[in-house]
Amino acid sequence: MRKPLVVALCALALAGAGATPAVAAAPSPTGADTTTGTAPATSLTDVVNDTVGAVADTLSGLTAPKAGAVNFAGTVSLSNCSGSVVRMPDSAASDPALVLTNGHCLESGFPAPGQVLTDRASSRTFGLLNASGAKVATLRANRLVYATMTDTDAAIYRLSTTYAQIKSAYGIDPLTLSNSRPAAGTAISVVSGYWKRIYSCSVDGFAYRLKEGDWTWKDSVRYTSACDTIGGTSGSPVVDDATGKVVAVNNTGNEDGARCTVNNPCEVDANGGVTVRQGINYAQQTYPFTACFTTGNRLDLSASGCTVPKP
Repeated sequence: MRKPLVVALCALALAGAGATPAVAAAPSPTGADTTTGTAPATSLTDVVNDTVGAVADTLSGLTAPKAGAVNFAGTVSLSNCSGSVVRMPDSAASDPALVLTNGHCLESGFPAPGQVLTDRASSRTFGLLNASGAKVATLRANRLVYATMTDTDAAIYRLSTTYAQIKSAYGIDPLTLSNSRPAAGTAISVVSGYWKRIYSCSVDGFAYRLKEGDWTWKDSVRYTSACDTIGGTSGSPVVDDATGKVVAVNNTGNEDGARCTVNNPCEVDANGGVTVRQGINYAQQTYPFTACFTTGNRLDLSASGCTVPKP
């Protein structure tokens, strides 16, 4: 849960001074442009967002790993994070499109422990990317459908456009959420729309509980070390390379080896044992959401099999 806007401003200053683009990889893992319990400085974001985006484009073009079958199509850039246009397994082309990111990426700041937000008005915008990572459109939400940082770290927005309209206008399909739990050893790609960079690694295993500051998440995905995600990759879809489906949403990592603090999550096992893995990054599984949406992409927290936290 780091601050990508600060990262980008530093990159901008260094770029102006003729520094090498390697500084883009310097920040520590994943986060929103927020501080704990407070709202982000949106006025600053508004002023510099276009410039930051341009710098990110330049840096990512120089530092991004080569992408394989997984590409950027359907991913989005937020003012402070990454995300993706997603569909449930049974979503129809005529349904209003959904965007998935992290709960800690909300424009209003971090949800408190135990807090679940549903059905809130929103006019948030997202930069839609094509397969090569170029921005092709600005999409706009009309509702925040769901958001929490309890048990998981996820936010889902509803757009004012349908999947069919996006496909017709830009030739881009949504990513599909898998309705099954990923397995250890699965080859995955973490696709950041903010940095326009793809990280490739495998699922190393799962944390029974992942504790970071005041928040605790359940059954978190642990990456192998190759996915050395940085600030701004929060909210990135984690894609199963074999199926092309989203199995998790990227959200955090242990920066400097501290124990269970903000930016330094620790793993807690079923017996209460604590393990700290410095430099290792994590994601939250997304399959539970597939049981919580019904016809028309309508959220139904009372649906059979829906186990996500409720207000």
